Amino acid sequence: MEIVNTGKEKNAVLLAVKGRIDALSAPEFEKELVEWIEKGETNFIIDLGDLDYISSAGLRSILATAKKLKANEGQILLSSLKDAVKEVFEISGFSSIIPIYESVETALAQMQ
Repeated sequence: MEIVNTGKEKNAVLLAVKGRIDALSAPEFEKELVEWIEKGETNFIIDLGDLDYISSAGLRSILATAKKLKANEGQILLSSLKDAVKEVFEISGFSSIIPIYESVETALAQMQ
């Protein structure tokens, strides 16, 4: 897994995740986001266009981060999910908990 900071727009940190979020990489993913939160960031748009796979551990790390952000009146938006990854979010019910958008631009338009 690789996390790339692609900038900041509309008070949101833009991050792109490549590869896989699984039992091995999920703690690293969550740690990276927690470091941003500890620096005072509360809004994130995560571009998952290059994410090939997400496991239940990856889903848990996203949910844990979303809960931390909600407590700080922040939010996490996901964008650009590939079909296989999007299906995991839909089957698990996470698509009803965490907003998913077709593109980073669409997510930015929804950022409060």
